[in-house]
Amino acid sequence: MDFFPNLLHLVILCISVSLIFLIYKQKSNHAKLPPGTKGWPVIGETLEFATARRRGTQEIFFNDRMRKYSQDLFKTSLFGENMVVFCGASANKSLFYNDKKNLSAWWPRSMLKIVTSPELLEDVAQKDFAQMRRSVVEFLKPEALQHFIPIMDSMTKEHLETEWSPYRKVKVYPLSMKYTFALACRFFLSATNHDHVTKFADHFAIMMHGLLSVPINIPGTTFNRAIRASKVIRQEILEVIKQRKKELTENNGTVARDFLTHSLLELDEHGKAINEMMIASRIMSLLIAGHDSTNSAITFVLKYLAEFPHVYSEVFKEQMEIAISKGPNDLLNWDDIKKMKYSWNVALESMRLTPPTQGTFREVVNDFTYTNFTIPKGWKTFWTPYSTHKNPKYFQDPEKFNPSRFEGNGPEPYTFVPFGGGPRMCPGREYARLEILVFMHNVVTRFKWEKAILDEKLSFNISPIPVNGLPVYLKPHSHK
Repeated sequence: MDFFPNLLHLVILCISVSLIFLIYKQKSNHAKLPPGTKGWPVIGETLEFATARRRGTQEIFFNDRMRKYSQDLFKTSLFGENMVVFCGASANKSLFYNDKKNLSAWWPRSMLKIVTSPELLEDVAQKDFAQMRRSVVEFLKPEALQHFIPIMDSMTKEHLETEWSPYRKVKVYPLSMKYTFALACRFFLSATNHDHVTKFADHFAIMMHGLLSVPINIPGTTFNRAIRASKVIRQEILEVIKQRKKELTENNGTVARDFLTHSLLELDEHGKAINEMMIASRIMSLLIAGHDSTNSAITFVLKYLAEFPHVYSEVFKEQMEIAISKGPNDLLNWDDIKKMKYSWNVALESMRLTPPTQGTFREVVNDFTYTNFTIPKGWKTFWTPYSTHKNPKYFQDPEKFNPSRFEGNGPEPYTFVPFGGGPRMCPGREYARLEILVFMHNVVTRFKWEKAILDEKLSFNISPIPVNGLPVYLKPHSHK
């Protein structure tokens, strides 16, 4: 007796579902997605990308797809996410200046699981990036950094004296990592205890190795070791935070005015103090950004100086003029940095050929179009310096090491992007510039060097890494 009413309901349901499907299909047909392929189900092209990073051919991964699909953008799937890679100067500009209504900061969830605690995962992913960026921009103002130059100089001198001078042969990459990490700890945390920083660095190296590893969290995997190391680091930072809060409460006038103190005194949008665990996650993020890319930049500057003796000679001449003008106990200052014009052009050309950062992710929060293609809400975007840095469209004879490219007005806008660009430019770019130039001054005025391995291969983690650590033979200068 109920058969016909039930049948009517079933027919109405089928018609409704069909209409919804047709509407969705029609809408999808109107949305013209960028060219490209998402690769395999679920894993996408993540394995190809990981293989390219391990082999040091990440540049080829992007350039092959640009040639095959489009010079402007292409779709792929990485880290389990639908993704559009933007390519070229116009695309860079579009992303750097895109309205905040369309894009927001995003990291792969596997990276966030390492960098932050589980209970703060969503907060860090969705809303703390903007507040953290504002804090960092405020803290890293050039006028504040100028006072840190003498400390950088003295730490560099001590590092070279203890870690380089006693030896005929050294590995640049691990030593540079040790130096940049100690400097970041000093700058952001006022950490000066050598043994404590060394112990801290050991756990940090394990964590860094797993940041872009396959996210399988079982004992013995690189990802699992990274998570365990990050817990140790976070606990260490929390202990430092508690000690600093005690010092601030006692108000004895000797509290370090570093980023940690800055964060503890900062209030959120509700006028409340920032959560300690959130501050610890911020510090971890800054330590990653504050030493990894700069370490890579320093390493490859030294690589190119070894390969091009005429460039080394010009840098040596410039730096010796500064050294001779100073007294035996004088440390570098802001005026000295401003004289290092050729040295900085050399560093820029090094970063053009071997970018210290591989690009940045963002999340699409509203559909938008670029070159008549639709980038849907929920997808991720990525820009990479590889689409412009060696592109003959933007750089003549792009494989040639030529610091003069940066004289005068330098490259065209949005073609040279080691620090990003526009409102999204890296807030730590001036800190990186000072650190690189101070190190160049000290190492060049003290040593000349030769590569022990002439054709050393590269691999990639967050930044490019010489697979053997860039071993070099040191030749100390005879001058005093």
